[in-house]
Amino acid sequence: MSRPKLLLVYEPEKACLDRLVADGHAPERAGEIASYLAQSTDLAHEFDALAAACLTRGLAFTPVALDDAPAVFAGEDPKTTLVWTLTDGIAYFRGGAAPALARLRGLKTIGADDSLFALCQDKFRSGAVLGGLGLPVPQAGLARNGNWLVEPPASPAGWFVKPNRLGAKIGIWPDSRCNDLGHALDLSRRVFAAYRDDVVVQPYVAGRNVRASFLGLVPDTGVEALGVAFVDSGADFQTMADSMALYGGTGEAAKAAGDYAEPDLLPVADSQPVADAKIRAIAERLMSGLGLRDVFSIDLRVEADDTVHLIEFEVCPGLPCFDFRAYCRQQWDASLADAMADTAVSRLA
Repeated sequence: MSRPKLLLVYEPEKACLDRLVADGHAPERAGEIASYLAQSTDLAHEFDALAAACLTRGLAFTPVALDDAPAVFAGEDPKTTLVWTLTDGIAYFRGGAAPALARLRGLKTIGADDSLFALCQDKFRSGAVLGGLGLPVPQAGLARNGNWLVEPPASPAGWFVKPNRLGAKIGIWPDSRCNDLGHALDLSRRVFAAYRDDVVVQPYVAGRNVRASFLGLVPDTGVEALGVAFVDSGADFQTMADSMALYGGTGEAAKAAGDYAEPDLLPVADSQPVADAKIRAIAERLMSGLGLRDVFSIDLRVEADDTVHLIEFEVCPGLPCFDFRAYCRQQWDASLADAMADTAVSRLA
């Protein structure tokens, strides 16, 4: 029998950028879109550490660029090969193809099945599914280039406008929270012109931003291993500029200049244990009803009275990002490389 092997499939940031520019996207906008693959760029610096962590556990490690995956998968043994897909995507990004290709070849995978890789990238459709499961997700309208496809519900607090398939929860611009549906339609025109995307228009929900992270280091790990933290950046919501400052080119420049500042992570259970319990119940429902498993994250808003709003789920959380690294340290007392290697070994055991 061949040696057990972990294949980590990633979509390179540069490959995405080049493809988007070739498809006619303005270079600056293409750079913003491709910045969401910065985790692939960041994790590449740790491939040697991952290989060493796997080696000490009797496991081979091979990073695989997405375009090379079909040929690599064809030569692997389904009994001893595990595929971990680093990035999702069905529109601007293409990582959702990797788990489908793995299934086609009969290879084991880490994470949710490929249907959720597609669903999580379409926020309007995923919101409908989450609402059907009885989860507290805001209702949404959908607009394309200034025209309503689905009108949003009334909202005395105003609305929040975000791209449907890009960046999920970010608002792109500071005026993405608006009090006028005419302005929401104008934002949809701007998003369509810049990114060729529809917009989701949801009632604005108050509260603090929360990230719930999960890694099932061993099979059958439950929501007791969920890390639930307020993400306090000082802003009400994340814009494209904020995202670039954390993950994109401006973030790299800030790190080089010593000006990089990560948001504070504060355990929700310390100040709002009732909200923490609600979030764990939501995660349990997502695992049992939707099929999330192995590794995922959830973004929420929590009000002072413990009202919880589910914003989105991610099947490919940003593993090398500050929040997931902190989660691995606090929950599993492990570096990112060791946590990933232990998870892979447990699935191949």
